[in-house]
Amino acid sequence: MEKMNKAYEKMKMLVGMEVDEEQGTAVEDSFMDDFNRNCSLSTTQRLYGFTICFVAGLACTLLSMLVFFNPIKFGITFTFGNMLSLGSTAFLIGPKRQVTMMLDPVRIYATAMFLSSIIIALFCALYVHNKLLTLLAILLEFGALIWYSLSYIPFARSMVSKIMTACFDTEF
Repeated sequence: MEKMNKAYEKMKMLVGMEVDEEQGTAVEDSFMDDFNRNCSLSTTQRLYGFTICFVAGLACTLLSMLVFFNPIKFGITFTFGNMLSLGSTAFLIGPKRQVTMMLDPVRIYATAMFLSSIIIALFCALYVHNKLLTLLAILLEFGALIWYSLSYIPFARSMVSKIMTACFDTEF
């Protein structure tokens, strides 16, 4: 969070806002607290936001199957659907808790792998325009999504790891 506060102070300086020199980097309210306070919604609004984002994400993910044979369009719609579905949970638990849970030491590597696979998939689809690379990036994204999702279920990743080891452990 200290890095976020420093980055927030630098952004204030870049856009011309005044920064108290006396406080330095010690800010009374952290960036995430400030952000969370500005995102206060009622329970009904949270449920509407979650439902709309989740349904839109699910629709994008399902509609991506229609363009499966065009990996570039598939990559864009599938990735956008994943991002919407991931963002939908921020409506339920709040953005601060969402980021805190994503950066939890138990799932930091799964989060990094999932977010980097999203970036790789979009890069391959939008800039490289290579169908094979986009398809491989989507497979990586799908695997990272599964691994990230399993990080929220207690003992699920260790169980899946043991099953995969048992299935593919062969002696020649």
